[in-house]
Order: sequence, then C-alpha cells, then structure tokens
Amino acid sequence: MSNGILGVVLAGGLATRMGGFDKGLLQLGQQTILDRVLERLYPQVDDIVLNVNGDVERFGSFGLPCIADSLTGYLGPLAGVLAALEYARERQFSWVASVAADTPFFPTDFVARAMGKALESQAPVVLASSFDDEKSKWMRHPTFGLWHVSLENNLRDALQSGIRKIVIWTDSVGGVEVKFAHASGSCDPFFNVNTREDLVVAQQEEQR
Repeated sequence: MSNGILGVVLAGGLATRMGGFDKGLLQLGQQTILDRVLERLYPQVDDIVLNVNGDVERFGSFGLPCIADSLTGYLGPLAGVLAALEYARERQFSWVASVAADTPFFPTDFVARAMGKALESQAPVVLASSFDDEKSKWMRHPTFGLWHVSLENNLRDALQSGIRKIVIWTDSVGGVEVKFAHASGSCDPFFNVNTREDLVVAQQEEQR
C-alpha cells in the first residue's frame, strides 16, 4: 500500500440550519465556500473526493468524484469518513484527510502538521484543535482529521452499534490532537459557516 493521502471534503450533511441548502455552495466573494476549501486542500493531499448524499449533480461543476455514505440513515460526519476510508483502501491510499465543506479559512499546513503528529505519536487518527477565546480552552474540530485506513472496520462496527459522536470514537482508538494557535481576537482558522449570520462574519473576514 502506498503512503498517499486522500483528501475528502465532508459535504454530506443535511444543512438544516441553512434550510437544507448546501453550505459549501454559498458565495463568499467571487467564489463559493467550497471553491475556497478546495483551493486550500489541493496542495496538501494526493487526490480529493467529495462526500455527498443525494443528487450529486449539484456538485458536478467541481469535476471531482462524489461518494455517498455507505451506511444509510444520515449517520453524521463519521459515516462520511467511513465512505472515504473504503474508497481510499480500494485505491491504495494509506491515509484520509477530512475537512468540512463550510470552513473556508482552515490552515494550509493542516495535513502536514497532522501527519507529523501521527508519525510522532503513532496514533491512527489525529484531530485538529484551536484555542477558543470565549471558553478559554482548546477545542477539537472533529471534522478536520487525519485517519489511517486500518480504522475502516472498527469505524463501521462503531457506527452500526450506534456511536455518532466523533470524539467518543476517536478517543476509543487512541486518537490525539494537533493544536493550531491563532492571534487573540482574530478569526479561528476553523470557523465554519453554519448560519446566515456566520456567512456575514466570513464575508467580513474575507475583506480584512
């Protein structure tokens, strides 16, 4: 098996806080949020797929493979990670790097630093974290992870047993975190657009 890294953009959610509209397809300046996400992810991985449920034609303009959750029932981001692990194993990738489709400012060294942490710790999964000024503590960002393909069967079993919360499962398999600092008062690099109000904040950040 190669040491290649497959990037997956998790865009398979129901976007209920956006009225069911795909958050990644919202405009941010002259591009969509997903355009921004892909620009940041392309240099960090060897190939990219989109985790998409429902009609894939809405993502057709991006020219990327779209993979649906292999387990039914909209089981959350972990189901998207599982689909990516299955795809990666079939194509001889060793790792999957997951990012969220609604997070346009994530670090351009996310994958490199996560891989460094994985090699240092020998952990099978690494999650990103950043410091939350309001809560005065480090907060994990579970959709931003580096996952070894050997986790596939364990993850499938966990989902089928009812586990949905990412950090519960990653803690159970010895996951670690890699910390990304940012200046106090500045936008968290993992800021994601969940609501129309968040989109306004992202537009303001874009203009800085």
